[in-house]
Amino acid sequence: LHVGHIRYLEAAGALGDILIVAVNSDASVRRLKGPDRPIVSELERCEVVAALHCVDLVTLFEEDTPYNVIAEILPDVLVKGGDWTPDTIVGRDIVEGRGGRVAAIHFEQGFSTTSIIDRIRTR
Repeated sequence: LHVGHIRYLEAAGALGDILIVAVNSDASVRRLKGPDRPIVSELERCEVVAALHCVDLVTLFEEDTPYNVIAEILPDVLVKGGDWTPDTIVGRDIVEGRGGRVAAIHFEQGFSTTSIIDRIRTR
């Protein structure tokens, strides 16, 4: 969890009444990021995210995308980082099909878990 995540979650929380964060399971992260990831276990990541004042609920998902979680929760607002274009946001069809909206939050440049890991390795 880095400052880019914090800024993103605080902005997402301001868009609705309740902020539910869907976190990739360890298996999902490994499939998407490689065998050396995640660095922190899914339960620890969920606990840290749940401790943030802007977060109301946290859930895990096993798939590579949160599509099934979105279909279960049926949010009024779906938020992703600004590095996603509206046409590539998973679950957009579900949310907009129910009259909800999709928002892309400004992507904070210069913050990434990968860059933190790289800095630790080089030091």
